[in-house]
Amino acid sequence: MTEPIPSITLPPATDAIEEGKWLQSTLKTWLDREFIPESINLTIAQRAAQIYTRQRMEGENDLGALVIAIVTEMQAFNFQESFFGEFTVANAVSDLILDSLGMDNRCCGN
Repeated sequence: MTEPIPSITLPPATDAIEEGKWLQSTLKTWLDREFIPESINLTIAQRAAQIYTRQRMEGENDLGALVIAIVTEMQAFNFQESFFGEFTVANAVSDLILDSLGMDNRCCGN
């Protein structure tokens, strides 16, 4: 039997708004680099950052829970003008956060 993947707990937010601004900027850059720069990428990054910021302000520190919140709330977003979808965005957020913490995002955060 394999061991469950351990959860990743982020340090408590000291300034969730600044974290959200960082995430918005970093995610937009990632979206622009991943395929082609599109104006919708800013809107996507803004929405994901809003969700993330609100979750952090409410005390959420579990990265998995943050990813699920982004996937769930981004399902209502119209991705028709984009190459991306809610899962790609949420996974990118997770990867960017792990990278910012110096954690390897290729194998369960180890």
